[in-house]
Amino acid sequence: MATPTPTTPSPTSTAQQPPCAIICIGMAGSGKTTFMQRINAHLHQAHQQHPATTAPPYVLNLDPAVRSVPFESNIDIRDSVNYKEVMKQYNLGPNGGILTSLNLFATKIDQVMGLLEKRCLPPTPSPPTAPQAQTPTPPPTQAPLLPSHILIDTPGQIEVFVWSASGEILLSSLASSFPTVIAYIIDTPRTTQNTSTFMSNMLYAISILYKTRLPMILVFNKTDVKDPAEAVEWMRDFETFQAAVRREEDEEREGGGYMGSLLNSMSLVLEEFYNGLGVVSVSSMTGDGVDAFFAKVEEKRDEFERDYRPEMRKRKADAERQKADLRDKEVGRMMRDMKMDVSSKAKGTGKYAAGPTREEPETVSDVEAMEDEDSDDEAGGGMVDPDVDAEPDEDAMFEEGLKARYEAALQERQQGGVTAKSAEYIRRSQG
Repeated sequence: MATPTPTTPSPTSTAQQPPCAIICIGMAGSGKTTFMQRINAHLHQAHQQHPATTAPPYVLNLDPAVRSVPFESNIDIRDSVNYKEVMKQYNLGPNGGILTSLNLFATKIDQVMGLLEKRCLPPTPSPPTAPQAQTPTPPPTQAPLLPSHILIDTPGQIEVFVWSASGEILLSSLASSFPTVIAYIIDTPRTTQNTSTFMSNMLYAISILYKTRLPMILVFNKTDVKDPAEAVEWMRDFETFQAAVRREEDEEREGGGYMGSLLNSMSLVLEEFYNGLGVVSVSSMTGDGVDAFFAKVEEKRDEFERDYRPEMRKRKADAERQKADLRDKEVGRMMRDMKMDVSSKAKGTGKYAAGPTREEPETVSDVEAMEDEDSDDEAGGGMVDPDVDAEPDEDAMFEEGLKARYEAALQERQQGGVTAKSAEYIRRSQG
């Protein structure tokens, strides 16, 4: 079958827009890598047809255990992490080795983001300088084309993006700089085999959606083998899904018994979840549906800018406010401790307690002797040690200086960023 001609919209009018990051996630064997190869070839073919207006995509491979991939990667996790050595060093199995490799790679996310921002974002305009009279102005050069998409292939262990720290670090870092869309790849023949498998896939998808809070597209892959119309109907009409569950119960297939009532209940709960998802049908083998996929990606890009980016900014502002409140509380606690220390010094209590006190007088002669001593002290000219009056000022200056240094140290410690904290967390968990 002939390969369809790419009809991806030319990015002439949006050449300076940040590229959209497409993260391909799915169960093992769902066809993620083949789908990546197909959309990568589609974008490269569009670049060959319109080299002046379309740039090739920027590709990342995050699967550390794959032996070979059918596309060239600009950034490959295998160049940074040796999967087999990780298994040997940490005494892990295949799945644990993949998770740990991604955790180690996440400690270098600052370098990855530096490369992505350098290659995929428009350059920051330099401030204007005073023109020199005798220096001829060079002719303006055309800005290099930016990639319209960043394609990211991931391993089949999707628990990386459900509960692992590395998945959250990678996705949040990408979304902070680029519009990010998740393409959840579904094996259509396997998913439509029974309602239990279908529901398992949907639950994984909803877990990733609510964990990442990013726009998601459900990609029913392998449509050249099985038509996904039945699965799409299960999503759109819960009565059709319940009828399929009852049919399986009558045939005593997988999904019968107590599973039937559970699946029926979950289908009602997930109805609202289905309405917020984009759904496309794609054949990675023939290329059918690729144009519809990229059209859906542009819709999700707009959704990201409209709904998700303001929410991200709000969460970032809340996090900064919480940091400031915590810093103020720590400074206040320290200052209260200092004031208690100063009051103890003034009162002569605690470690600043004075020496032995004068004994109480026992006879009249002792009282008269003590009164004579007090009168002698008062007759000393009323002179006051100047250091006594200066001491409160010095204490106040010391207190202000210490408070300023403490706040500066807290600010410097908290400016390490999410990457440094995440790297330290991963190092401790691996140690």
